Amino acid sequence: MVKELDEKTEALPDHVGWRLWQASRAWQAEFAAAMRAAGHGWFTEARAGLLGHISRGGVRQSALIERSAISKQAIQQLLDGLEAEGIVERLPDPQDGRGKLVRYTHKGLDALRDGDRVKMEIERRYVGRIGEKRFTALMGALRALEAGQVAAMGEDAGAEGEVVESK
Repeated sequence: MVKELDEKTEALPDHVGWRLWQASRAWQAEFAAAMRAAGHGWFTEARAGLLGHISRGGVRQSALIERSAISKQAIQQLLDGLEAEGIVERLPDPQDGRGKLVRYTHKGLDALRDGDRVKMEIERRYVGRIGEKRFTALMGALRALEAGQVAAMGEDAGAEGEVVESK
């Protein structure tokens, strides 16, 4: 006889965190697929998560480790792959002889420009699906949530005085 394990399982709540997570994952998958379709076969969601923490002018590798919330070893592996693909380069940090600066190459900057275009295309599709008014309201609500988080964090928002660009 088979025993039913889920006979009295309560339904999970439909909450904003779950919806934000699902929407974020869908956006990331759509973005990564569009980048690969645009000729950037090296582009993955994991690499995108790291690239989003590198400003267009570059960043100290130590700041990248602090910002990304993944292990030093994982960052090292991602950077090794991106460097091998010619997307980023690591240079000695003139302010700290032991440190490294991570900077985009020309190929990396070209990919960022394609990424900017792809992001706007995705936004246009979203506007087409939910309408301009709802999209504008969504963006306003997301900005308000972010502003509340930054205010709660105080002045600690930017590590080592560098600006984190959006993904």
